[in-house]
Amino acid sequence: MRGLAEIAVILAAGKGVRMKSNLPKVMHKVAGQPMVLHVVTAARRAGLNRAVLVVGHGREQLENELADRGLEFVVQDEQLGTGHALMQAERLIAPSDTVMVLCGDTPLLRAETLQALLEHHRGQGATAT
Repeated sequence: MRGLAEIAVILAAGKGVRMKSNLPKVMHKVAGQPMVLHVVTAARRAGLNRAVLVVGHGREQLENELADRGLEFVVQDEQLGTGHALMQAERLIAPSDTVMVLCGDTPLLRAETLQALLEHHRGQGATAT
Protein backbone atom coordinates (compact mmCIF):
# COMPACT_ATOMS: atom_id res chain seq x y z
CA MET A 1 0.00 0.00 0.00
CA ARG A 2 1.22 3.45 -0.88
CA GLY A 3 -0.98 5.48 1.44
CA LEU A 4 -3.47 8.21 0.59
CA ALA A 5 -3.45 9.07 -3.09
CA GLU A 6 -5.70 10.57 -5.70
CA ILE A 7 -5.55 8.30 -8.69
CA ALA A 8 -6.85 8.53 -12.24
CA VAL A 9 -7.65 5.09 -13.63
CA ILE A 10 -7.86 5.64 -17.36
CA LEU A 11 -9.63 2.98 -19.40
CA ALA A 12 -7.66 2.40 -22.59
CA ALA A 13 -8.09 -1.30 -23.38
CA GLY A 14 -10.78 -1.16 -26.05
CA LYS A 15 -10.30 -2.19 -29.66
CA GLY A 16 -12.09 0.76 -31.19
CA VAL A 17 -13.54 -1.31 -34.02
CA ARG A 18 -15.57 1.65 -35.29
CA MET A 19 -12.30 3.48 -35.97
CA LYS A 20 -11.58 0.96 -38.77
CA SER A 21 -7.88 1.04 -37.89
CA ASN A 22 -5.23 -1.25 -36.42
CA LEU A 23 -4.11 1.62 -34.19
CA PRO A 24 -5.54 1.41 -30.65
CA LYS A 25 -8.43 3.85 -30.44
CA VAL A 26 -6.86 5.99 -27.72
CA MET A 27 -3.69 6.42 -29.81
CA HIS A 28 -5.48 8.27 -32.60
CA LYS A 29 -4.22 11.82 -32.64
CA VAL A 30 -6.32 14.83 -31.73
CA ALA A 31 -4.63 18.23 -32.02
CA GLY A 32 -1.31 16.51 -32.69
CA GLN A 33 -1.16 14.06 -29.78
CA PRO A 34 -2.77 10.74 -28.89
CA MET A 35 -6.22 11.35 -27.41
CA VAL A 36 -5.31 9.45 -24.23
CA LEU A 37 -2.59 12.02 -23.49
CA HIS A 38 -5.23 14.76 -23.40
CA VAL A 39 -6.97 12.76 -20.65
CA VAL A 40 -3.71 12.18 -18.74
CA THR A 41 -2.88 15.89 -18.93
CA ALA A 42 -6.32 16.93 -17.68
CA ALA A 43 -6.10 14.48 -14.77
CA ARG A 44 -2.67 15.74 -13.74
CA ARG A 45 -3.67 19.38 -14.02
CA ALA A 46 -6.69 18.60 -11.84
CA GLY A 47 -4.32 17.39 -9.12
CA LEU A 48 -4.58 13.63 -9.45
CA ASN A 49 -1.11 12.49 -8.45
CA ARG A 50 -1.09 9.05 -10.08
CA ALA A 51 -2.35 7.80 -13.42
CA VAL A 52 -2.99 4.12 -14.12
CA LEU A 53 -3.80 3.10 -17.67
CA VAL A 54 -5.81 -0.07 -18.19
CA VAL A 55 -4.52 -1.42 -21.48
CA GLY A 56 -5.48 -4.39 -23.60
CA HIS A 57 -5.75 -4.19 -27.37
CA GLY A 58 -2.49 -2.83 -28.75
CA ARG A 59 -0.98 -2.67 -25.26
CA GLU A 60 2.60 -3.03 -26.49
CA GLN A 61 2.19 0.01 -28.69
CA LEU A 62 0.58 2.02 -25.88
CA GLU A 63 3.23 1.02 -23.35
CA ASN A 64 6.07 1.79 -25.78
CA GLU A 65 4.63 5.10 -26.90
CA LEU A 66 3.79 6.29 -23.38
CA ALA A 67 6.68 4.70 -21.44
CA ASP A 68 8.28 8.04 -20.49
CA ARG A 69 5.08 9.68 -19.22
CA GLY A 70 5.22 8.46 -15.61
CA LEU A 71 2.18 6.22 -16.02
CA GLU A 72 1.43 2.88 -14.42
CA PHE A 73 -0.02 0.15 -16.62
CA VAL A 74 -2.29 -2.78 -15.88
CA VAL A 75 -3.52 -5.27 -18.46
CA GLN A 76 -7.07 -6.32 -19.22
CA ASP A 77 -6.45 -9.38 -21.39
CA GLU A 78 -10.14 -9.92 -22.16
CA GLN A 79 -12.42 -6.93 -22.59
CA LEU A 80 -15.24 -7.95 -20.23
CA GLY A 81 -16.64 -4.51 -19.52
CA THR A 82 -15.87 -1.33 -17.60
CA GLY A 83 -16.17 -2.90 -14.14
CA HIS A 84 -13.80 -5.67 -15.14
CA ALA A 85 -11.35 -3.11 -16.52
CA LEU A 86 -11.38 -1.22 -13.24
CA MET A 87 -10.82 -4.46 -11.31
CA GLN A 88 -7.48 -4.83 -13.11
CA ALA A 89 -6.19 -1.74 -11.26
CA GLU A 90 -7.43 -2.90 -7.85
CA ARG A 91 -4.03 -4.12 -6.66
CA LEU A 92 -2.61 -0.60 -7.11
CA ILE A 93 -5.31 1.10 -5.06
CA ALA A 94 -5.45 1.41 -1.28
CA PRO A 95 -8.83 1.57 0.50
CA SER A 96 -8.08 5.18 1.52
CA ASP A 97 -7.32 6.34 -2.04
CA THR A 98 -9.60 8.56 -4.06
CA VAL A 99 -10.07 7.06 -7.52
CA MET A 100 -11.41 8.86 -10.57
CA VAL A 101 -12.30 6.54 -13.43
CA LEU A 102 -11.84 8.18 -16.83
CA CYS A 103 -12.22 7.02 -20.40
CA GLY A 104 -9.10 7.30 -22.52
CA ASP A 105 -11.09 8.36 -25.57
CA THR A 106 -12.39 11.67 -24.17
CA PRO A 107 -9.82 14.22 -25.35
CA LEU A 108 -12.06 17.22 -24.67
CA LEU A 109 -12.13 16.57 -20.93
CA ARG A 110 -11.00 19.68 -19.06
CA ALA A 111 -8.89 19.85 -15.93
CA GLU A 112 -11.29 22.44 -14.50
CA THR A 113 -14.19 20.01 -14.80
CA LEU A 114 -12.26 17.26 -13.05
CA GLN A 115 -11.05 19.65 -10.33
CA ALA A 116 -14.62 20.80 -9.66
CA LEU A 117 -15.74 17.18 -9.38
CA LEU A 118 -12.90 16.39 -6.94
CA GLU A 119 -13.73 19.45 -4.83
CA HIS A 120 -17.40 18.48 -4.72
CA HIS A 121 -16.49 14.91 -3.78
CA ARG A 122 -14.17 16.05 -0.97
CA GLY A 123 -16.64 18.68 0.25
CA GLN A 124 -19.41 16.12 0.58
CA GLY A 125 -17.18 13.59 2.31
CA ALA A 126 -18.61 11.15 -0.20
CA THR A 127 -17.66 7.53 -0.65
CA ALA A 128 -18.56 7.74 -4.34
CA THR A 129 -19.49 10.60 -6.60
